[in-house]
Amino acid sequence: MKVLMLNGSPRRDGNTSIALKEMVKIFDAEGVETELLQIGNMDIRGCIACGSCAQKGKCVFEDAVNETAPKFEACDGLVIASPVYYASANATLVAFLTRLFYSTHFDKTMKVGASVVCARRGGLSATFDELNKFFTISGMPVASSQYWNSIHGRAAGEAAQDAEGLQTMRTLARNMVFLMRSIALGREAYGLPEREEFERTNFIR
Repeated sequence: MKVLMLNGSPRRDGNTSIALKEMVKIFDAEGVETELLQIGNMDIRGCIACGSCAQKGKCVFEDAVNETAPKFEACDGLVIASPVYYASANATLVAFLTRLFYSTHFDKTMKVGASVVCARRGGLSATFDELNKFFTISGMPVASSQYWNSIHGRAAGEAAQDAEGLQTMRTLARNMVFLMRSIALGREAYGLPEREEFERTNFIR
């Protein structure tokens, strides 16, 4: 089992990192391999809806998005983490995810997704919902915890004092491991759910 973790914070060792490291403790104990990519401090441009990925099989812009695509395809689970900016995720992370999900055409069905959000005070639920939408449009089960997947902290290191938030991260990691293992067993016994040919409808014809 392998989990790919994307840190959308521009601060490598900030509070978002504390949350992810708490999850890694559980993944390590369960024998799950992890790879962490620091996305929030990269220079990532947004999608321009050029449609080139439909022909090329990858994004037209050669950067970390195309480098990450094969890692995404190979993983069993994906963790997306972000600090909260104006009740939203870091714009760099959103640009990265938009291009990553749109330009990759492999089947993402039953890869387990989990989003993690960090804030001083508010905006957590809105950001949590924003990130989960990448999973739910892709056939990816969303891992939950004992509370919404969030942790609090403003100054660097403060999240380490959020005992409930840290416990939420550990519970999330355990639940994610259980889901990944259960799906692997289900795939072996029953295969993946049948997929119908996509019916695309538009409001303007």
